[in-house]
Amino acid sequence: MSQSMGQDVVSACSPLPLGEGPGVREPAEAALELVEPCTPPPPKGEAGRGLDFADRWRELDWDHVGMSIRAKTARDVELALANPRRGLDDFMALISPAAEPFLPQMAELAERLTRQRFGNTVGFYVPLYLSNLCANDCSYCGFSMSNRLKRKTLNAEEIERECLALKARGFDSVLLVTGEHETKVGMAYFRQHLPQIRRHFSTLAMEVQPLSQAEYAELKTLGLDAVMVYQETYHAPAYARHHLRGNKQDIEWRLATPDRLGRAGIDKIGLGALIGLSPDWRADSYFVAEHLSWLERHHWQSRYSLSFPRLRPCTGGLQPEVTMTDRQLVQLICAWRLLSPTLDLSLSTRESPAFRNGALRLGITQMSAESRTQPGGYAEGDEEELEQFAIHDDRALGEVAAAVRQAGLQPVFKDWEPFLGR
Repeated sequence: MSQSMGQDVVSACSPLPLGEGPGVREPAEAALELVEPCTPPPPKGEAGRGLDFADRWRELDWDHVGMSIRAKTARDVELALANPRRGLDDFMALISPAAEPFLPQMAELAERLTRQRFGNTVGFYVPLYLSNLCANDCSYCGFSMSNRLKRKTLNAEEIERECLALKARGFDSVLLVTGEHETKVGMAYFRQHLPQIRRHFSTLAMEVQPLSQAEYAELKTLGLDAVMVYQETYHAPAYARHHLRGNKQDIEWRLATPDRLGRAGIDKIGLGALIGLSPDWRADSYFVAEHLSWLERHHWQSRYSLSFPRLRPCTGGLQPEVTMTDRQLVQLICAWRLLSPTLDLSLSTRESPAFRNGALRLGITQMSAESRTQPGGYAEGDEEELEQFAIHDDRALGEVAAAVRQAGLQPVFKDWEPFLGR
C-alpha cells in the first residue's frame, strides 16, 4: 500500500458524520435544503406517511447523475481527498473513473479513518435463513416464485436446532432472512419465533419483506435491533424489468422502508444496491449515498450500515448488466469510508476468500462467515436446491477469524449486552 499521501491531508480527515453535498443540484438549491427541519412532519393519513426518501428520489435524474460522475476530473478527486468534511459531490468524484489512479491514496486514507473510528476490530455475524417461500417473481433471486425448487419454512423445533448449531460455532450476532411471503412468513410467524431466537443471541437483525412502521415498532419490543432493506437498484426501468410480480414491484414502498424504520426507532438500518442489476453501478452507488444522507438528516437517532453485494449465480441464471471488477469494488469501499468515517461497512460471503482477505483493512467493519443460504443449512447440512444464491467464500468461521488475526485485526463476536437496552 502506498504511503505517499501527505500527513497533513490524513490528519485533516478526522471522523465526522456524513455531510450534505449538493449532488446534482445547483448550489443555491442545496443551500435551500439545509433549512429543512431535522425530523419529518407528523405522519399523514391512514398509512402514517410523512416525508420520505421517495420524495427526494423523484427529484433526481438518473442519466444526469451518471453524466455528472463521468465528468469528474483528476482535480476534482484531489479536492475530494483534501476535503476534511466530504459531501455528496466529493463522493461523486471518488467513485468516478477519474479516481482510479488515486486508489493507493484512497486506500491509505480509508484504512486510517477506519482504525480511528473502529479500532482494530471486525465484527462477525451470520445469516439464518428461516424460509425460502416467496410471493415475488424477481429475475435475480433463487427464491423467486417462478423457480421450481423445494420450499421450506422452519418450525420452532428446526429453528432451535439452527440456533444451537450457530452458537456451537461461536456466533452471537444473527441476521434472520426469509423470502417475502406475508401470509406464511409474516408478522404472525415473527411474533411466534423472534423471542425464541432472541434468547440465543445478543444482537438480532432481520432481512425480510418491507413492513409498516407499527409492525417494526412491535418487532422492536420483541428484541429486534437492526433491519437490512436493500433497494436492489434505484434505476426505475431496471427495477421494473427485474421485479415481475408481487408486492416488490412497488418501488416507492420499498424506498420509504428505511424512513418507517427510523420513525419506529430501530437502532440500525442497513442499505445497499445489488451491483450488476442496473446498467451503471456508479449511479446506483450515488443514489445510495443520497439515501443515506437523507436518513442521517431525518432519522439521526439510528445508526447505519452499508453492503455492496455483487450479483452472484442463482437458480434462474441472470447475467449482470454490468461487471464490476475487484479493483472497482475496492474503489467503492474506500469511497464510502472517505465519505462517512462512522458508517458500518459489511462484506459478505458473496466475495471470494482472496478478495475478503485483501479488503479487510480498507474499511470493512462487519463480515459474515460460514454462511448457508438455505433454510436448515447449519443443523441439517447443505441442500443446494433450497438456496437463494451461491456463496463464494465457504471457509469455516475459524479459518476466516484466523485470516482476520493475520491481518492484525481482532474478530469480535459479541459487542453488546442486551440488558443494557437500545
